[in-house]
Amino acid sequence: MHAFAYKNGTLYCEDTKLADIAAAVGTPTFVYSKKTILDDLAEFQQALSPLDAHVAYAVKACSNKAILNMMAKTGVGFDIVSGGELWRVINAGGDPTQCTYAGVAKTEAEIRYALEQGIYCINCESENELRAIDRIAGDMGIKAPVAVRVNPHVDAHTHKYITTGTNENKFGVDITRIEELYATIAAEMPNLHIKGLQMHIGSQLTDVTPFVQAIEKVRPIVIKFKELYHIEFWSIGGGIGIVYDGCLASGQPEWWAERPEQITIRSYAEAIIPLLQPLGLKILIEPGRRIVGNAAAMLTTCIYEKKGEAKTFKMIDAGMNDIIRPALYEGYHEIWPVNEHSGDTIIADIVGPICESGDFQAQNRAIADVQPGEVLAEMSAGAYGFSMASTYNSRPLAAEVLVDGDKWYIIRRRQTLEQIVEGECLPE
Repeated sequence: MHAFAYKNGTLYCEDTKLADIAAAVGTPTFVYSKKTILDDLAEFQQALSPLDAHVAYAVKACSNKAILNMMAKTGVGFDIVSGGELWRVINAGGDPTQCTYAGVAKTEAEIRYALEQGIYCINCESENELRAIDRIAGDMGIKAPVAVRVNPHVDAHTHKYITTGTNENKFGVDITRIEELYATIAAEMPNLHIKGLQMHIGSQLTDVTPFVQAIEKVRPIVIKFKELYHIEFWSIGGGIGIVYDGCLASGQPEWWAERPEQITIRSYAEAIIPLLQPLGLKILIEPGRRIVGNAAAMLTTCIYEKKGEAKTFKMIDAGMNDIIRPALYEGYHEIWPVNEHSGDTIIADIVGPICESGDFQAQNRAIADVQPGEVLAEMSAGAYGFSMASTYNSRPLAAEVLVDGDKWYIIRRRQTLEQIVEGECLPE
């Protein structure tokens, strides 16, 4: 599942001591395992090999260009949601002709840039967006490759902020209108090339059932569109969840053995292949979290302890500006000392330096009784960790490190205070 484990009482990433990285680079620092990322990519490709399946990694999950470059070398494509992400992919050595561009509010400049770069397809979210692309493509004298994101109205049973497949979400076109809209494209938008159909029902799904329900619901439309418009692909989105609780390879809590079985790449593939193989279409999948989520830990140092009447607080040097998931999504991350503790645990809140009551990484958590100066590893931090980080409270962005066996490399230097303000100007 990943390459983090205790060996001889200290936490390693692959064959590298996390304590050594913390001592050399400082904290907070995100540490990524190259092996974990490449192993999960290979597992996707192998599991889906009976299909003409193509992985389009969701860049928003983790967008460091060293990570993108590593993926590009494997031949995968990329799922982007902004012109900036497309620029990142190209800057990292990725191929724009293997990129799909999603998002509900693409600007004219972003659309032109994507078309100029020869993007594989723009996945559209509304009729007005399609009409804008038709106009822009006409001005450029080209046919723009498009697909529409269909909203199948399937409940993904995930957090309300990361579900995307119901008719209450801002994403996509309702399934009841999709056939009418494709007919409108064909009849009224001569500068568009209908290339496929796209859907995505949400993120961090831990059960294969919603995926199957969505595919079964949309499949008859795909068959019809292949006949009518000769579409060449169906993008079924991403969303496969990862293990956040009980993720560490050793030292699991007692309830580990009772943890419900979670979706795997293999069980996902076995459930969807029979539905997709007879279609004879290219199938795009857009995993993000499942590839990078368990591939990283964030290192942070305990600064103070405060014991109150009601709670004990362990205060760390990483805040919600570094990982916002607990505050935003009620997200859970296991937090382990880099040097293993054999004593009893305590119940504490692990809180950061940000001037907000919502600045916590764990609440009422049974944790090792770490003392000031000790380094902790916040696990499963690879997805929507650094990529959602900010400089709130004028706190510099963390460093990023890539581990490859017993070697490691800084892939982002820690931001300086000068870099935080370098784009700011005083009025003349």
